[in-house]
Amino acid sequence: MNPRLTRSQQKSICSQLGSVKLQLLYKASIHGFTGAAFHQRCDNQGPTVSVGYNASGYVFGGYTRQPFSQSGQYVHDDQAFLFTFKQENLLKNPVTGPANAVRMIANSGPYFGEALVLVIGGQAKVHSNPGNYYNFNAAEMHGNDLNLTECEVYQVEAFPEFEKPWRPMIWETEKRTKMMDSIKVYAPTVNSVTQLRVLLIGPVGAGKSSFFNSINSVFRGHVTSQAIAGSSTSSLTTQFRTYSVRAGRGGKPLPIILCDTMGLEENTGAGIDIDDIVNILKGHLPDCYQFNPSVSLQSEALGYRKSPHLKDKIHCVAYVIDACKVSIMPAKLEEKLEAIRRKVNIMGIPQLVLMTKVDEACPFVSKDIRNIYKSSYIKEMMQEASARLGVPLSCIVPVKNYSEELELDPNCDILLLTAIIQMLRFADNYFDELSDRFSNIQTKE
Repeated sequence: MNPRLTRSQQKSICSQLGSVKLQLLYKASIHGFTGAAFHQRCDNQGPTVSVGYNASGYVFGGYTRQPFSQSGQYVHDDQAFLFTFKQENLLKNPVTGPANAVRMIANSGPYFGEALVLVIGGQAKVHSNPGNYYNFNAAEMHGNDLNLTECEVYQVEAFPEFEKPWRPMIWETEKRTKMMDSIKVYAPTVNSVTQLRVLLIGPVGAGKSSFFNSINSVFRGHVTSQAIAGSSTSSLTTQFRTYSVRAGRGGKPLPIILCDTMGLEENTGAGIDIDDIVNILKGHLPDCYQFNPSVSLQSEALGYRKSPHLKDKIHCVAYVIDACKVSIMPAKLEEKLEAIRRKVNIMGIPQLVLMTKVDEACPFVSKDIRNIYKSSYIKEMMQEASARLGVPLSCIVPVKNYSEELELDPNCDILLLTAIIQMLRFADNYFDELSDRFSNIQTKE
């Protein structure tokens, strides 16, 4: 029994529900367009997603956490919602009358308030009456085509947790202190470079600026907000900024510089220009350069480095990706990331992925950040990020940035510090590769 709901559509629905997956219970074309067939397969199965399809190409339905039955009664559900797809985008209509969210009718299929019913009696029909406990636009929801070509119901299943962490992690204060000390004393293997430079690249709102603020907070001993960060549909970072982290208030700079960029956007002419990223990688871009998405950096620009040294170049690239949005990443954005990754590969610069907002993506992790490597959902998101971005799973590091907290959490610090240590290790690989190339050139001469 194959689901008609595409993987992308399933991911879009699941992104509204947390760390869950969908399991097909009922398919009307196989089991019958009857209330009896629906209830036989779907009663007492817990939370469900019901989906209708019509000949006009609309895909629409509803979610309820209440198990179906044949009681004839309304049931309360303040989490219920109706939805439809506009191309690949999910349009959601939350319940407005929670007390009457779902009705348990024996001779009908999924019955949402009095607003939307899929399969009426023994007919492949839709009952549509907006405003009765759900508000929606009928033309937008199903194109006013009330004949069903298919109806499916999916059980919503929570991802299981691993009994043991699949990636070992030590959660101890001593470990945190040891990691901080190792970062403080790190020195690049190339004498001409005193601070390695890491470029943060990612979509708008993924948490690039917040990552720097979080690392800065760890070493300051309290939550800071030096880089502009927050929620917005367009990038809050409009300049190229290089941030040096200091070892405490008034302390000396650490041997790493985090370079923050304007956010990537899926539309052409919006967000950072890929040519500007290449200029950053090569060390041409000056600090505080003002981005212009429609025009890339010109060599005549103020501060442009025509002959950058190794210390000016990028030594590691970190893609910053929101764990809540991995599975619903727009195709155009994925294509931009792929184009950037190809250019970075050609230049031989090591790459890793920082997966942010893991606590928002998974309730199990939200409960305790130490569950990060026991969460099968987070592992699946990391595997999907690996496939989409073309990097090995070993190059993906989940982190939780400080965004609403006023005090530090040692366990969050350990994840953040792990990311920095991976950056140092990857940069070492880059410097080793440069040294090997230089040695080979000298040998040939």
